[in-house]
Amino acid sequence: MDGELIAFTGVAAGMVAMPGADFAVVVRNALGSRRAGVAAAVGVAGGLLVHTALAVAGLAAVLVAVPALFRAVQVLGGAYLLWLGGRILLPAVRRPLDAAEPEVRGAGGPGKDGAVGGPASGGIGTSLRQGFLTNALNPKAPVLFLSLLPQFVPDGAPALPRTLLLAVVVVAIALVWFPAVALLVDRLGGRLRRPRTARGLELVTGAVLAALGLLLLLEPLTV
Repeated sequence: MDGELIAFTGVAAGMVAMPGADFAVVVRNALGSRRAGVAAAVGVAGGLLVHTALAVAGLAAVLVAVPALFRAVQVLGGAYLLWLGGRILLPAVRRPLDAAEPEVRGAGGPGKDGAVGGPASGGIGTSLRQGFLTNALNPKAPVLFLSLLPQFVPDGAPALPRTLLLAVVVVAIALVWFPAVALLVDRLGGRLRRPRTARGLELVTGAVLAALGLLLLLEPLTV
């Protein structure tokens, strides 16, 4: 039995399941519809595929070696999360608590333009793109995988096949976890889409995304 592979699977599962921007985006889209939530989940897994591929190829080392490039990706990612959080927060703040809509159909609020995510106007492609960009624009992920993957390559084992296997494990876990989250949210949709509950979830989700984006933008000023 490959003990190192089992250990890595546990570590990777913990990393993937940890609540953060990816989780928030999947939940937010799943409030729009099951398909939107699953699309966002697949997008997140696609972003992880990019990060693990960069780590396997060694390209993530470039981010470490070129601070300006790392900061540029960090600012881009932070700005995107801040924008996405704002697009969720503003409609939620403006919408009255006694809104008559029983469900949140689009990601800009009930019956609105769905600009943030959800099937109302942007469609599944919008949800897929949001999930992908939220994960892919995280500048710390490729650096994390670059430092993590080699630790689980046994001595004397070929590095490339092994790191490819580890990368597949990460993406496979994401393809199980995030769609499961989306399906659970949809399963609870009757309760979660009640106007007050949906508004509260939107406020929390938007605040989390905006806060994470702001942290990314401000971090270069604190180091």
